[in-house]
Amino acid sequence: MALSGGATVAGSQSLQGATIRGQVLDSNGRPVPGASVRLENTGSLKTLELDSDLKGGFAFSGLGVGTFSLVAEKANLHSNAFIFTAHESSEQAHVDLILANSDTVANPVVPPMEFADSPSFTVAGVTDWTAAGGHGSDANLRTSEALNREALTLKESDAAHSGMNATKDVNKVQEAALRAALAGAPASFDANHRLGEFYLHEGKYDDSALFLQKAFQIDPRNAENEVELAQACEELGDLSQAREHVQRLLKTGGNAPEHRLAGEIDEKSGDPLAAVHEFERAVTMDPSEQNYFEWGSELLIHRAVWQAKEVFEQGVNVYPSSARLLTALGAALFAGALYDEAALRLCEASDLIPDEPEPYLFMGKVEIATPNPPPCVEEKLTRFAQREPDNSRANYYLAMAIWKQSGQEVDKETTRKIETMLTKSVTIDPKFCDPYVQLGNLKSQHKDFAEAAELYAKAIQADPQSSEAHYRLGLAYDRLGERAKAQREFQLHEDIEKQRADATDHERREVKQFIVEVPDKSANRDHQ
Repeated sequence: MALSGGATVAGSQSLQGATIRGQVLDSNGRPVPGASVRLENTGSLKTLELDSDLKGGFAFSGLGVGTFSLVAEKANLHSNAFIFTAHESSEQAHVDLILANSDTVANPVVPPMEFADSPSFTVAGVTDWTAAGGHGSDANLRTSEALNREALTLKESDAAHSGMNATKDVNKVQEAALRAALAGAPASFDANHRLGEFYLHEGKYDDSALFLQKAFQIDPRNAENEVELAQACEELGDLSQAREHVQRLLKTGGNAPEHRLAGEIDEKSGDPLAAVHEFERAVTMDPSEQNYFEWGSELLIHRAVWQAKEVFEQGVNVYPSSARLLTALGAALFAGALYDEAALRLCEASDLIPDEPEPYLFMGKVEIATPNPPPCVEEKLTRFAQREPDNSRANYYLAMAIWKQSGQEVDKETTRKIETMLTKSVTIDPKFCDPYVQLGNLKSQHKDFAEAAELYAKAIQADPQSSEAHYRLGLAYDRLGERAKAQREFQLHEDIEKQRADATDHERREVKQFIVEVPDKSANRDHQ
């Protein structure tokens, strides 16, 4: 039986039965309309089928409890079959089906999954920053904190390449059409809503809020419009107005998007404890890729490292093609000092989106901070440099990977290769300090302290706050017998390090750390 996307498949049970919804996507994450989506109850062998809508969406509702198999296909493309179990008729699931050629579908059936696995932890409170959850040297901790912050930006990175954004010319035509429709019917809810929604997706939040507010005044009962209005208010920094709209929606029941938005507002308002519980509720109601990412990111940024790892791992199990979940998992593993595993996950993420820089950039930072990164790092960074030969950091990270893999003794040919890539890096970006420092280190290894000093000076010119460059320049001056200059550089190094330590301590204390309760599994076994 063929149904349109989003149709109810069980008649009168639609208000009570379980719901399965999601999107059909191609291998680049773009929505696939008109794909055949087939749902089979493995207990009764009853099969239901529908076509994905214009945005690749589909939904089966009114389902009973049981085990189901879901698969999508279009032309010669097929998805993996997802098998999952609904224990209660009120449960909901979100599944993204990724189409690929038949011979590239690695596992036609994945292990059974639950709608939303219960976490094995409880976030019970917050406290001021401590060293708990930090592993390794302070330099590694700083790298971990940088990766955690950058993981949050992966939200925008994925959205920016989802295939939903049109060209500027198309957007101008669409905007003109929407404005013409509004001019013809200024009191129309639909015309105001669609224009406000358009501006929201374009990031023009002032315009978006204006038209979404008009639509809200026309029909305050429309939940979709009010959610988008709350989003626009949040983006504009009007958190009180955003919260007011979200609370209105939650009082009438509230779905996963409202809880996720409430979490974002709570975090921005300085209440991370309320935020993390809202993100958890969102995953419970709709275990979508985005909800897993939001929940895990909130845990990670507040140093609940192992819990973030658990959430990201759950998300990756459900969405193995999500590069941003794998990348964020890599950041969590690095924070837990699982360096090799972190690098491997980042390598996997780079394979999923070979043309996107984020996994490589994370990988490069992990490679520099860790003692023995796995061989896959050099291989993937080589690919990065080949795909983006004019990317300064691609050349720098590959040079450092080759240097580290070569060990203590680097032959002349490898040295020339490393020097060439580092020189190319600073040629592309003369303001990039780190390659100058490493070029100076190469010269210092060969006792060429005069040239090393020139390179360290260039590093300082690129970044006067580079404490390492000042320290290395001091060593070079010392070897050259210029004691006064060396002493001045050593003093600058100490001053910058003290300023950095004070600033870092202040930043860390600004971020509340979660207090996590984990059940005592051994005690539970004793009572069984």
